[in-house]
Amino acid sequence: MSIRLLEPQVVAKIAAGEVIERPASVVKELVENALDASATQITVEVGQGGLEFIRVSDNGSGIPSQELRLAFERYATSKLPGESSLEQIATLGFRGEALPSIAAVADVELVSRPPDALGGGYVRLEAGAVREDGSRGAATGTVVTMRGLFRRQPARLKFLRSTHAEAGQIGTVITHYALAYPEVRFSLSVDSRQTLRTPGSGDLRDAAAGAYGSELAARMLSVSEPAADPSTMADIAVSGLISPPEVSRANRSYISLFVNRRWIRSRSLTYAVEEAYRGLLPTGRFPIAVVDIRLAPAEVDVNVHPTKAEVRLRREREVFAVVQRRLRRTLADQAPVPSFAPAPAWGAATATGAAPTPPATAIPAAPSGSTATSLLQSGPVEEPTPSLLPELPLLRPVGQVGATYVIAEAPDGMYMIDQHAAHERVLFERLLAARKGRAVEVQGLLEPATVELSLHQEAVWRESADELAGLGFTLEPFGGRTYLLRSVPAVLAGREAGRTLLELLDLLGRDDGPSDRSERVAASLACHAAVRAGQSLSAEEMRELIQSLEKCDLPRTCPHGRPTMIHVSADALAKQFGRK
Repeated sequence: MSIRLLEPQVVAKIAAGEVIERPASVVKELVENALDASATQITVEVGQGGLEFIRVSDNGSGIPSQELRLAFERYATSKLPGESSLEQIATLGFRGEALPSIAAVADVELVSRPPDALGGGYVRLEAGAVREDGSRGAATGTVVTMRGLFRRQPARLKFLRSTHAEAGQIGTVITHYALAYPEVRFSLSVDSRQTLRTPGSGDLRDAAAGAYGSELAARMLSVSEPAADPSTMADIAVSGLISPPEVSRANRSYISLFVNRRWIRSRSLTYAVEEAYRGLLPTGRFPIAVVDIRLAPAEVDVNVHPTKAEVRLRREREVFAVVQRRLRRTLADQAPVPSFAPAPAWGAATATGAAPTPPATAIPAAPSGSTATSLLQSGPVEEPTPSLLPELPLLRPVGQVGATYVIAEAPDGMYMIDQHAAHERVLFERLLAARKGRAVEVQGLLEPATVELSLHQEAVWRESADELAGLGFTLEPFGGRTYLLRSVPAVLAGREAGRTLLELLDLLGRDDGPSDRSERVAASLACHAAVRAGQSLSAEEMRELIQSLEKCDLPRTCPHGRPTMIHVSADALAKQFGRK
């Protein structure tokens, strides 16, 4: 078969297929155009999941009527004045492909009026060709209406999901841009029902309330530039909102990343967010985060993917470090101690003189994701109410419950401390600090312990020998795969060091994604060395544990994400005993 040029219509459909994958792609491109036009109000209306009808209206700068036909020509744009501007793109759009791509796969009408024009211009296209144009009365801004997406490409329709799922994808797009541009008022209507609305106040928390609900938005922690942070690169700014550790989700879809207000997908930066929560969330749980990264446009290459969803960063490692440190610092400063307000005491008289109805015999289980169950509460368990404390108050131990929990008092009420989790956190931070300073304490064994390694464990040992030796493990070959363990980290003195070493080797040999090996090892060692539940502590030991916990950077959770303590406020206690 001889080589020939493709027909222009075929070329247009092929190019459109790269840009317009589904109805959400249409909404994304049109919303980006509206934002580039400095719109402060954007309204999106959708019918049948966007397959039958999409309308995006804005109050932006509009398009002059004499340029409407040109706007639908491929690679026609007002956003790139010259070739050199490709190196410093500051707008969301720049390819000049959005409108012609949409027109290639659907019927399109566009009405637009610049602020200084007496009337608006109008153009209508079918199958990518202009069928009608002229003048129309219109408000300032642009209205783009699309009908019959992929009607002429039925094969593409087979790959789309249900109309509800496609509408959900559109909602995701609007949610992200509402979070990126809190000063813009967004409205989304699906099948004539308004599903999302943001106030456009300029406050990110208000935008988050419109996207996720006011209750969740109120609990989010603000990420802002510190007054002085020597670890931060001056030309990389990070801001946004992140959830406290007790608020999490089962997947990563609530992690929203923006680079210069452009919504992007980045495995590296997503991992930076997750790393900030290391040791604060249980396995399989992920934070809610809205993170905006600002840096010079020349530091970002956005000309990577047709949908502009991916970018390349010149200093990706530095950006990763700044994001991780800033979020980690926010969590260290603001992460709450889990607390709860006990229900009214059963049998206590109410204001009307009647006693509350006693609870049913069966006590409901704690809701999924709750951090603690009230020890005083006999009724239904309520979600803990966070009490944002930048640092722990002065705690005084008063006793121990079940040889597992240390009870301490503070000016703001009572704290119940899980002695194992608290000691884990103390040992974990000590191990990391000692390893960083190369000052790990080593305990020699009077009688060497014999350990037999599997083939996999032996391979891991050979690969990690220096790392484990730096922690204090000394092994000597004793024939075959049997070794003599002659020294261990001092924290393991008196523990089953041989079994701990085998578990460490299995841990290091796991292939479960990128992770900080030193932190994984330190967390495992801390868990094995920490005081156990069921172990009685003297008054002095309780006091020393609390004092050590108060000195930790992140005292509120163990390295595995469990809470070290829960808080009962003085006010809650007073209400429980009928004093309020």
